[in-house]
Amino acid sequence: MRYLLLLSLFLLPLMANADSVRVAVAANFASPLRTLVALYQRSYPQADIQLTVASTGKLAAQIRQGAPYDIFLSADNRRPLELAREGWLKPETVRTYAQGVLVVWTPRPGVPITPQSLRQVSLHPVALANARTAPYGQAAQAVLSALQVPKSVTLVRAENVGQSYHFAHSGAAAAAFVALSQVLGQGGSQWRVPTSLYPPILQQGGLLNDTPDASQFYDFLFSAAAQQQIEASGYRVIHAQ
Repeated sequence: MRYLLLLSLFLLPLMANADSVRVAVAANFASPLRTLVALYQRSYPQADIQLTVASTGKLAAQIRQGAPYDIFLSADNRRPLELAREGWLKPETVRTYAQGVLVVWTPRPGVPITPQSLRQVSLHPVALANARTAPYGQAAQAVLSALQVPKSVTLVRAENVGQSYHFAHSGAAAAAFVALSQVLGQGGSQWRVPTSLYPPILQQGGLLNDTPDASQFYDFLFSAAAQQQIEASGYRVIHAQ
């Protein structure tokens, strides 16, 4: 009996720290977030951070259907504000954790990607995320409109920016509109789209449940160490919030 009592006292602190934190994260931020989770777990090795990756629109729909997430990391600033107004997110927790950077990328080296090459049929098909559900798709659509890309250029619609990357990487598309974070440090060819051609991609997050574990991990994302890592991953960061 004494042994069981001592064992329970030993396990109690571990059990208190073992609550899962469920994070719904937009596809473009999945890889950087995994790096951040690993960084966080250096200080909190018992932390259990579970990720669900999908397009922002799909995740928002799941939240409205009652999906049991604790944190929502969107690829835009519209859905978090809408969900906060509807009572799903804690309004006081909605913040910008990163600003996305849009690029056109192909895994083939030495390919000139310019506004002119996008207008020519020689660089097609071009993949982009679904503009109705994915903010990077909305940004890509804005670029195509600004450049007056003709309808003769074949476009491949992806569910999210992760799938858009996959289409180019697998050869199903000649090039793709993706997030800089997805191709940073990779080979191939890319064109970093001027920010004047698309609305700012302000990626905001928020808490659905302000449990101690969820709040602590969410606050970590805005720490100096985390923001430095986010910037190194191919995003802009907003230092003053």
